Amino acid sequence: MKGTAGELYVDDGGVGGLPVVFVHSSAGSTKHWRAQLEHLRTSRRALALDLRGHGRSELTQATDATVEDFASDVAVVVDGLKLERFVLVGHSLGGAVCAAYAAANPSRVAGLLLLDPASDGRQIPAEQAQGLMAVLASDAWLSVVEEYWAPMLAPSSEDVRAQVLGGLRATPQRAVRSGLGSLLTFDPVTALRAYPGPKLSVVTAHNQGPDAYQHLVSELPSLEVEPVTGHWLQLDAPVWVNGVLDRFLATTR
Repeated sequence: MKGTAGELYVDDGGVGGLPVVFVHSSAGSTKHWRAQLEHLRTSRRALALDLRGHGRSELTQATDATVEDFASDVAVVVDGLKLERFVLVGHSLGGAVCAAYAAANPSRVAGLLLLDPASDGRQIPAEQAQGLMAVLASDAWLSVVEEYWAPMLAPSSEDVRAQVLGGLRATPQRAVRSGLGSLLTFDPVTALRAYPGPKLSVVTAHNQGPDAYQHLVSELPSLEVEPVTGHWLQLDAPVWVNGVLDRFLATTR
């Protein structure tokens, strides 16, 4: 599917029911949603997309992408597939992207489920944010991101760690810099308050700081992950996540 920054890859399947659209994290891909897609496609349509520069999607733009740019990838896909109304599920960066899309298109989003969404990067001091962007533009970017992700992957199995880090190493530097850098300026508070429909944030033990969405937006319900997982909870505990997904979908229409 042709996006504004190149071809976008979409994994689409299943029939019936209210469609569910999945959006991955920075350096993620549609592969992160395999268990959820298989689970839902027994009774409804479910699809996932690779954001620009991730997985099998292209990145032809010369400048870094914003959260709103990534949200436009979602728009291209749902418009191209003629989906009038659907549920959005986003993980990490994908949570911010889904919030941005839902804020701009509230009537089309039947529900917004966030899995360990990114925190509000605007709360990072300017000097620290500038240092991060400088590192992400340097040759040291990969080792720095791997070091930053290590605590978030500590509870995960060896297979999950290999999948996540393999995806990171396969993602172009500019796409990773865009994904992480876009969170430094995005306003999730205004976006989440602009969307009036059903929403839920499912958070891990790593996502409990004052910059977490559930602490910044009082009207955002939250649920703490029960099993011990890393940040990539849909890979660590797919059955548990699928149960949460089923219960959330029962509240949408």
